[in-house]
Amino acid sequence: MTGLKKRRVFLSTALSCMCLMLVACGKGGQTETLYENGRMESFLEESSSSGERASAFASDLCVVTGSEPSSDSGVNAEVATLFSVKDKQVLFQKNPFERMSPASITKIMTALIALQDGDLQKEITVGKETVITEAGASLCHINPGETLTLEQLLYGLMLPSGNDAASAIAVYEAGSIEAFADKMNEMAWKLGATDTHFVNPHGLTDPEHYTTAYDLYLIFNECLKYPEFRKIIGTTEYTAEYKDANGVAKSQKWESSNQYLTGKRETPDGVTVLGGKTGTTQAAGYCLILGCEDDQNQNYISVVMKASNRPELYGNMTNIIQKIVK
Repeated sequence: MTGLKKRRVFLSTALSCMCLMLVACGKGGQTETLYENGRMESFLEESSSSGERASAFASDLCVVTGSEPSSDSGVNAEVATLFSVKDKQVLFQKNPFERMSPASITKIMTALIALQDGDLQKEITVGKETVITEAGASLCHINPGETLTLEQLLYGLMLPSGNDAASAIAVYEAGSIEAFADKMNEMAWKLGATDTHFVNPHGLTDPEHYTTAYDLYLIFNECLKYPEFRKIIGTTEYTAEYKDANGVAKSQKWESSNQYLTGKRETPDGVTVLGGKTGTTQAAGYCLILGCEDDQNQNYISVVMKASNRPELYGNMTNIIQKIVK
């Protein structure tokens, strides 16, 4: 087969996959995402010269066709999705391609880059980037001059959802928040999350910081390939022992914000919650991404975004993950 023919075959295959993704509905039933701003053309052009893009739409990923169940009286959040990882089936979808503020669910991408690039036992002395003064920002309460391992920072990132830990990881990995955001966007593109754009590692509100439920599925699916990620998100509480700015031993206990893990919310019979990430801001509402498994140890990824309050968030999520066993 000539090079030109190979390119045509690839483009045809990639375009077919893209079209399947694009048959989903956003607000008002309008088709959204990659057709906007020439994104699809850009994606395919780069794909034709780099095989890494093609893997994002390989046969081992779920594809939303628009024919899946999309209505449930118990699901009133703006966005909700449920994906079967092994079967590659979309079990429920409501606005999977709608661009949303992800709040602290952003941190799954921060964790992914740290796990891919970093030595978890590396000791890191954090700097002024850990000083975050925005009202209501979630913190793990680390301070400039303190020394923690990258692993400890990941627990501080994922359990109490520390924006300070996110900033410390970003500066360690890339030298600055801005440079780390570039890495986040590069990784999103490689995973096929082309309707995502990050400007920070923690999810504090910015109009240029957005993603979709489908893109979060792609990112979280990649995260679950790392045993350390599964271990961290499945941890209920963690005690970090490290040194303060004066070299004096310091200890903090961090607890998970996931109410399924802490026992504040019951898990449906036949479903085990592996863990996940919460996110809450005024712009994003109440958000949650979960990894679950059934009695046959088959994995599922579910997303709820922009619920109006925490009880509604967990009520929506419970209704969604019940579909695993129904």
